[in-house]
Amino acid sequence: MKKLLTVTLLLVSALITTTTAVSAQSASQTYIERFKDNAIRIMHETGVPASIILGVAMHESGSGKSAIAQNLNNQFGVKGGGTIVYYKHNKKVKSAYKRYDSVLDSFDDFARIMTERKQFSHLADKLTQYDYEGWAKGIQRNGYASSRKWASQVLGIINKYKLDELDKTPEEKPQLAEAN
Repeated sequence: MKKLLTVTLLLVSALITTTTAVSAQSASQTYIERFKDNAIRIMHETGVPASIILGVAMHESGSGKSAIAQNLNNQFGVKGGGTIVYYKHNKKVKSAYKRYDSVLDSFDDFARIMTERKQFSHLADKLTQYDYEGWAKGIQRNGYASSRKWASQVLGIINKYKLDELDKTPEEKPQLAEAN
């Protein structure tokens, strides 16, 4: 009886773990599909790689699932100029993060920060839209995040979801074979 209970608990645990992983994967894929065209548009306007825009947003917001992403439309963990108040589960939450009118405003502001703030603007001058690794490392090196693992975490997301494909022009993308 004890063995049966142990096996059952292990199977349930494995099922929950698998379901959670599939759910996270699905949330990430949905996030990419929802915002990839905006990231590509911003890349063409600013030179900031679409892969960086989406990779950083996914990392900082948990693919849109974080409290600040859901309550403040803040996908990038950008701090604001004061205290913002929002309510979560009927509790008042004070936040130092910036509030945006929309998710797309958050995306546009991230690109503005990368191209206009002195600490990051030199990256646009020396890196192309194809050098997402250089961008990730440069953003980290110039103080965007305090974690030493930040760039490798963002690069892990970019590589896992092949976001660098978004940085290429249509004629540069590999043609997929059509199924007959």
